[in-house]
Amino acid sequence: AETRQREKGSLYPVWNHGETTLGWPDYQRGKIAVIFATLFSAPAAYSGGAWDVMSYHNPIEAHQLTSQQIDYYHQLCEEHPDKFKLIYTRRDLSEVLAPYEQDVEGEHPVGLVLLLEGAEGLDSPERLEEYYERGLRQVGPVWAGTRYCAGTNEDRPFDKEGRALLEVMASLNLPLDISHMRESAALTAMDLYPGIITASHANAQKVTGNTHHRHLTDTVIRRLQERGGTIGVVPFNKFLIPDWSMEGDHRERVPLERVAAQIDYYCQMSGNSQHAAIGSDFDGGFGYPNIPLEMDTIADLQKLDPILTKIGYTAEDKNNIFHSNWKKHLENILPE
Repeated sequence: AETRQREKGSLYPVWNHGETTLGWPDYQRGKIAVIFATLFSAPAAYSGGAWDVMSYHNPIEAHQLTSQQIDYYHQLCEEHPDKFKLIYTRRDLSEVLAPYEQDVEGEHPVGLVLLLEGAEGLDSPERLEEYYERGLRQVGPVWAGTRYCAGTNEDRPFDKEGRALLEVMASLNLPLDISHMRESAALTAMDLYPGIITASHANAQKVTGNTHHRHLTDTVIRRLQERGGTIGVVPFNKFLIPDWSMEGDHRERVPLERVAAQIDYYCQMSGNSQHAAIGSDFDGGFGYPNIPLEMDTIADLQKLDPILTKIGYTAEDKNNIFHSNWKKHLENILPE
């Protein structure tokens, strides 16, 4: 509410397709213990306009923007240690999760895991080594367009440089996030990559009713689950029904049951609750009112609990979906 009040009358809600769904009180009310803190800048061809200061024309600019964002997260945690903590290691993860798992009352710091969304701006794959030392712990090689492989809006083969990127990632035990990969790229990546694979924020084509390349095909879902991957469901109305309009559509069309249906689809495909999770993508690109009817902020993800219970999910299942699946993923990728 405080952030929305500050942004009232500005163009921020216009640029971001809605009002913010995030804020410190909302993290606490929603018991949000850990988030993937995104490092993102768009190629100039996909810039949102003159206001978009996080777009680049070349790898030098991209590196500068990424470095600034890493510096920002470090500064945020240094200036507000009671609110945020960067997660570098399993020990950091345990420290962040402990008060939530032990039901300790009061406010607790939110853990930040740095995720690079779109590696097109790297001047070389080896640049990842520097970012890793500064806290990077997960990489999604593509976004809309890429020089490595096929992305959401552009198609191309998985080339030599893309393979070199995967080799550097594997040497650092960085998980491969296929969220924005087209089917061809995702399948090739899963053939090539020996490390951990995930989709931090991606919905199923079949449930969404939309065959856009941004969503996962059944073939990709099966392969990802066979590799032990976790998939985060996105509570974005445009990713929940095929014909949502960002210009004043009726929220009644998208109840929170739509999110539960995505979760259930992943669970039915795997035969268990060990691969589905939440990947809100609330850090940009959309906000209120382009989220399900019952939701106002990220805190309202808790409202999924009774919906999942109603369709047959046990307490253990729900704990997997809300907590354990991402916890296991992070324990597998983080150093001691």
